[in-house]
Amino acid sequence: MLNNKIGGHYSQAYDDELRQAVERLLAMATLAQQQLSDAMTAFINADRALAKQVKQGDRTVNNFEVDIDEHCLDILARRQPAATDLRLVLSVLKSVNDIERIGDLAKRIAKALLKDESGNRPTEAQLAQLNTMGAKVQQMLARAITAFEQMDADTALAVLREDKAIDDDYAQIMQHSLSSMMDDASQIGVSLQISQVAKALERVGDHARNICQHTIFLCKGRNVAHLTDDELQQVVEKRRD
Repeated sequence: MLNNKIGGHYSQAYDDELRQAVERLLAMATLAQQQLSDAMTAFINADRALAKQVKQGDRTVNNFEVDIDEHCLDILARRQPAATDLRLVLSVLKSVNDIERIGDLAKRIAKALLKDESGNRPTEAQLAQLNTMGAKVQQMLARAITAFEQMDADTALAVLREDKAIDDDYAQIMQHSLSSMMDDASQIGVSLQISQVAKALERVGDHARNICQHTIFLCKGRNVAHLTDDELQQVVEKRRD
């Protein structure tokens, strides 16, 4: 359900255009989330058919990006939005870029399975590690999208802090992969495959964090891209005059 802060203009058509921008973004986000979920399922279960579907589905995500970009640019040109309306359009444009990259990363996970011709598979323990990290990333992404939809800076701040746990998981998986390659040269291919998936998941976490920052910008009117978490908290807690 869209936040009721959108709208309230003299022109109902303008309200509808702003709502459509957010609705299309949320539809794109839903697709990208499904792509990521399917990519992880495909990799964990060695489901090559599902991996191929993920790879093919990336074009739909890209088409969403073009459609939303054109819609937002049309609003900028014709409506010349200001204040909150301008921040909304800019936040949608920024978030669209992050969501498109998430779709690319889902495809990368699928391709990690499809490119492997050796038939060697990670151990159950290795797959469990990736699955755990993947679940955290997917939950973080879902909550980031919800924070944007609800224009909730407090939730966005809480969600972006979850990225630290994902970074920790990534570091642990990479350390185990490196040790495995050093101990047994025959594991190099599998370890590289695991590393590719873990890196893609880590990058999804970064993009989810970006979406949270866009939400804070939308709500507070501050560009917070390069602030520390403590500085972000100060921005979120400060009331606008």
